[in-house]
Amino acid sequence: MAEFLEKQVEVFSLWHGNKYCHYVAGLVGIGLSRLFSASELEDAIVGEDTRLSNSMGLFLQKTNIIRDYLEDQLEGREFWPREVWSKYGKKLSDLAKAENIVPAVQCLNELVTNALQHVPDVLLYLSRLRNQSVFNFCAIPQVMAIATLAACYNNQQVFKGVVKIRKGQAVTLMMDATNIQAVRAIMYQYVNEIYQKIPLTDPSSGRTQNIVTTVQKLSLSNGPLVSRNGLSPIYLSCAMLLAALSWQYLSTVQASEEVHTGQ
Repeated sequence: MAEFLEKQVEVFSLWHGNKYCHYVAGLVGIGLSRLFSASELEDAIVGEDTRLSNSMGLFLQKTNIIRDYLEDQLEGREFWPREVWSKYGKKLSDLAKAENIVPAVQCLNELVTNALQHVPDVLLYLSRLRNQSVFNFCAIPQVMAIATLAACYNNQQVFKGVVKIRKGQAVTLMMDATNIQAVRAIMYQYVNEIYQKIPLTDPSSGRTQNIVTTVQKLSLSNGPLVSRNGLSPIYLSCAMLLAALSWQYLSTVQASEEVHTGQ
C-alpha cells in the first residue's frame, strides 16, 4: 500500500486501480474468507480461493468509487482511472461540467461495466457458503452494490449529487438476501434494469450487453428464479443486525482507504 502514498491516483491505469482496490478491500475479503475456513464455519476452499475473495472486495470498492465521484471531487480525491476517463475529457473534473455530460455518462457506463465483470465471481463465492450468518454477512453488501450500480448506470445525477438506493429498497434487500437462489434473483433483476438502460450509441454498449447476458445466464443456470419471500420476525431481527455489521464493514473499508491515502 505504501506505493500509493506517493502515486497520484489520477494517473492510474485499470491495472493500478485493481491493485489499489485489492489493497483496500480485496485483502479484507481474503482475510475474512480465511477466518471463515479456519473457524470451520465454511469449507477450506472458501479461504483457499483468493481470486474469488479478492473479487468480492473489488466489486464493493469499485462501486463506492463510481458512486462517490462528486463527493471525491469536492474533497480533492480522484479515484477514477485515467486510462478510462482520459478518453472522455482532458481532466477528470471536467466530467462534472454541464457541457460535458454526454461523455461523462459514457465514462460512467464504462466503469460500471468494468465493475460488473466481478459479478460471476461474486455468485460463485456465495454459492460455496454454508453457514447462514456468514452468508448473510457476505451477501448483503454485494446486493447493495449491484442495486447501487443499477441506480448509477447511465445516470447524469452521479455528476450532480448523491445517488443512493432508497431506504425501503435497502431494507428489502437485507431481508431477501438470505440464500443463493434469492441472491441470483436479485442480481438478475438489477442487471436486467441495466440492460434496459443501455444506450445503443454508448461506446461500451457491446461489452455491457455481454456481461449482463453472462450474469443473466448464471442466475438462471440452476433452475428458475425463486420468489423473494419475507422472513419471520426473529430471523428478520438477526438479518438486520448482520446488515448493520455489513454496513460497518463497508464504512471501515472506506475509512481505511482514506487513512492509507493520507486524505
